[in-house]
Amino acid sequence: MTDRALVDDIFFTRTGMDRTRVERAVADALQGMDDGELFLEHRQSEGLSFDDGRLKSASFDTSQGFGLRAVAGEATGYAHAAELSEAAIRRAGETVRAVRGGHSGILAGPPPGTNRALYGDFNPLSQMPFAEKVALLAEIDAYARGRDPRVRQVSVSLTGSWQAVSIVRPDGSSVADVRPLVRLNVSVVAADGDRMESGSHGAGGRLPYARYIDPAAWRSQVDEALRQALVNLDAVAAPAGEMTVVLGPGWPGVLLHEAVGHGLEGDFNRKKTSVFSGMMGQRVASPGVTVVDDGTMPDRRGSITVDDEGTPSGRNVLIEDGILVGFMQDRMNARLMGVKPTGNGRRESHAHVVMPRMTNTVMLSGNHDPAEILASVPNGLYAVNFGGGQVDITSGKFVFSCTEAYRIENGRIGAPVKGATLIGNGPEAMTRIGMIGNDMRLDDGVGTCGKDGQSVPVGVGQPTLRIDGLTVGGTAA
Repeated sequence: MTDRALVDDIFFTRTGMDRTRVERAVADALQGMDDGELFLEHRQSEGLSFDDGRLKSASFDTSQGFGLRAVAGEATGYAHAAELSEAAIRRAGETVRAVRGGHSGILAGPPPGTNRALYGDFNPLSQMPFAEKVALLAEIDAYARGRDPRVRQVSVSLTGSWQAVSIVRPDGSSVADVRPLVRLNVSVVAADGDRMESGSHGAGGRLPYARYIDPAAWRSQVDEALRQALVNLDAVAAPAGEMTVVLGPGWPGVLLHEAVGHGLEGDFNRKKTSVFSGMMGQRVASPGVTVVDDGTMPDRRGSITVDDEGTPSGRNVLIEDGILVGFMQDRMNARLMGVKPTGNGRRESHAHVVMPRMTNTVMLSGNHDPAEILASVPNGLYAVNFGGGQVDITSGKFVFSCTEAYRIENGRIGAPVKGATLIGNGPEAMTRIGMIGNDMRLDDGVGTCGKDGQSVPVGVGQPTLRIDGLTVGGTAA
């Protein structure tokens, strides 16, 4: 069954709604508006958590509903409900028609179509019996505890979702998408005497569970989580002060995502609240720095065949050789800024309004060997993994905590350090990138991005980077 036939069955055959009458209701509600759509959603999700040698929690949820949006100028009218019925959609139409915003009264045309499929329409939740999922988590737990006598606690989680959407426009055109998503995560706590430290590793994507339940795959996750915990057992107090910082490839791209990526979203720049506002065509990063947001990578966690307005996702260059060349756009902000949508209009669910969001945000490789980059630093910090962080979009200031980091001494990786935080200004840090590695790597598929109370799956990636003059907050006296 194709995506279109599948979603038609879900939203019309099973609910008893008539497509023609629904299309007429949408057309009536959005008559005279600048833009808008009906977003239909059906979602199944599950989560299993294994902790302290037993199944701690298990959940399964099915939800469905719609969101109807009317856009008039800069104003948005939005109504949503968990009820899929023609009557509910008509009531929503009466609500959104109340929006006023100096609109043109000329409805924007539909997004371009696409025959591309970046992932399958399979439902991962039904591909593996519940008992086998529990047995898998128990096997992972036993393997982790048997790897090293210092292991004190193991936590394993398996999550998955299956989302079917249909986006109906007032001209009667519609777009369908079916989105699978899974993730496996392992956390390990190790102890040596009175000292206890943790490590974690996860992997996921728009793939079947089979990709992650293969023993070779989950054992490597356990081994990596344990490695981090054991490294941290030997960590010494982190230094403090301004120094050269080398970021490892892959997941450290989360700093790029937070410190720079959000500032390149269209809404912040239209409202001139981003530090990048008014800088199009200007240098905002060191030569050689190229940043793209690419939602077209097959099977990746942040990828979307179409966004939540029906626009096909794209590979959008944001910074090219250090020059700001583009922003991420949804339809409304693109129209108001006089540019084309980029396929970045996303929402958490039918109960949330669309806004410009990242997909997979990546800095491309440079020309330097990672060993050459480390050798160029006589004294500094090598940051490999990050935990949480905070960013001010308006000023660009950020604070990030390192969960795995090392001293760099005489161009070599030295002792692991604990308690390091990176403090700086995102745009300023981009201009202090001195060397770019040739080893760009994507993260393993664990990213979730928050914005205005909404969360969506994303991906990050980058090569090894040397950034000069970052402030490191440490714990050393």
